Amino acid sequence: MNREQRAACRSRRQPGVRGRTAGLKVATAIGLSLVVVGSASAATEAGAWAPAQKVDEVAGNSSDLNTPALDGCPIHSPDGLSLYLASNRPGGHGGIDIWVATRASTDAPFAAPENLPAPINSAADDFCPTPLRGNRLLFVSRRVTEQTCGTGDSDIYATRQNPKHGWEAPQHLACTPDGPNSTLDEQGPSLVEIDGVDHLYFSRNSATVPGDIFVSRNFGPATAVSELNSPGNDIQPNVRKDGREIVFSSNHPYPGAQGGQDVYVSTRASVDDPWSAPQNLGDAVNTTAGETRPSLSWDAGTLLFGRAPGPEGLSDIYVSTR
Repeated sequence: MNREQRAACRSRRQPGVRGRTAGLKVATAIGLSLVVVGSASAATEAGAWAPAQKVDEVAGNSSDLNTPALDGCPIHSPDGLSLYLASNRPGGHGGIDIWVATRASTDAPFAAPENLPAPINSAADDFCPTPLRGNRLLFVSRRVTEQTCGTGDSDIYATRQNPKHGWEAPQHLACTPDGPNSTLDEQGPSLVEIDGVDHLYFSRNSATVPGDIFVSRNFGPATAVSELNSPGNDIQPNVRKDGREIVFSSNHPYPGAQGGQDVYVSTRASVDDPWSAPQNLGDAVNTTAGETRPSLSWDAGTLLFGRAPGPEGLSDIYVSTR
């Protein structure tokens, strides 16, 4: 990875959407589809998750946060003032785009989401946004360039927003064996810095290959996280900022599974320990529908995720607190 790519990805304070066609693969991933090093007390001791609600039905939030279209991949910015999501609603650049809703304070409701401009969004599918501190953004895209690792599969990109000049051209992370991208679908990038080393968590899958969770250190070669992977479809991880809690989506029939893709959590006592056995978050969060791309707020007190089918659209965004 070159210096410009590393600069676009790094955030020292924040460690930080399958079918036979490309569009269908992403739609299934989003529909079936932040990173919260803090005190040792963190969120695992904060209590159970409250029953999830549609995000557009909470505290005066805009009714446009969910639509009859595909809405998923939700995630808060580190300051909690922006809600990033992926949607194929009308008004985008084509296919699935990244949209952002904002609010004036963490106590205020979110306004209607706005479509991000080029070069973030393109005529291809652009999804799984992950905002970082320093106006940085990780996301995945099906755009095809000379750098992409395969045709029709999603790769991870990094960019930043310049206060004067807008979004910089996205930088494609290196292909395997040198970097995290591959000929499979990369999804759900989540960045956490541990002891000065960037740990990029993400998943790989395809229409025929069930998902597994991987980690790449300093954007180099990726290794599978064996304790989080199963024979099922394990996808879209999101790591708490201290590196000791991770949420992800899986359809493996672990104890408590509700059916289809569910949200699971795993923890560890320190960043040097292996991850614990995944635990289902229960019926406050999971249903017989598909719950995917979960994400934790910066303080780890809020959980966002997509549910497909939703009562309103192909996939709807939900929120829970603890």
